[in-house]
Amino acid sequence: MGQVKTNSFALAKLYIQDFVELTKFRLGALVIFSSLVSLYVVSNGQAVLTTYLLLGLGGFLVSGGASALNEVFEKDYDAMMERTKNRPIPAGRMSSAEGLFYAGLMSLGGISLLALINPLTAFLSTLSLILYAFVYTPFKRFSNIAVLIGAIPGAFPLLIGGVAFHGFISVDAIYLFGMQFFWQFGHFWAIAWIGDKDYKKAGYLLLPFDGEKNKNVGLISMWTCVPLIVLSVMPFVTRLNSVVALLIVVLSGGFFLYRSYELYRDSDDQSARRLMYASFIYLPTVLLAYSLNV
Repeated sequence: MGQVKTNSFALAKLYIQDFVELTKFRLGALVIFSSLVSLYVVSNGQAVLTTYLLLGLGGFLVSGGASALNEVFEKDYDAMMERTKNRPIPAGRMSSAEGLFYAGLMSLGGISLLALINPLTAFLSTLSLILYAFVYTPFKRFSNIAVLIGAIPGAFPLLIGGVAFHGFISVDAIYLFGMQFFWQFGHFWAIAWIGDKDYKKAGYLLLPFDGEKNKNVGLISMWTCVPLIVLSVMPFVTRLNSVVALLIVVLSGGFFLYRSYELYRDSDDQSARRLMYASFIYLPTVLLAYSLNV
């Protein structure tokens, strides 16, 4: 009897782990964090608790639904790559039908919750899901423009956070959207550089220009840092309550630019990895700095 309970517990634990992997829990956590910070910043701390709860849960469900669709559509290609071959669907622990069921359930539930905030919030979330799952996902095998396409839904959480408060797209929400939009290029290209061999096994085209690991990747990453830095300081133009917050944002942008320059200068895996880690640090640091300025 004890052995049966142990086996049941182990199977349940594995299924939960697979569900977390299917929905890309860490990506969902970033979506929640970004949208909630945006809501807090744009509302100047005046949003009600109900809006935070609906936005957090609804955004997490839509993100999970989009990620599940992505894994269903890419199961054959995921099986070709070391970093993804053990995902639940390509590994055979979960069927595509199960993945689609969870994707539909979460997407419908999340959009319904977001519609309770206002119609535009639900619409933008639906558009984000469509762009990510049905445009960006298949486009990766046809053109490296996919990174540009993917950066749009990738930056939507900050836009949606602002819309959740106002019910329309405000100037501050556009600044936040633009900041995260340009942040994604250096972030994606650093990851694509490190995993280049794996991605090419599946036929994914992610690196810019000729798709090869060369100085062009670092150069264009540097150029995308220029609008990133400009847009990142724009929220302080309309409201400057903390000089410390502004300095944090400026220094973070400078650090991100320097890491991009290193990739241009050295053009090796080590510099790409440093840029990737810098991108991990940059976004939460800047978002927390915005919170200090409220």
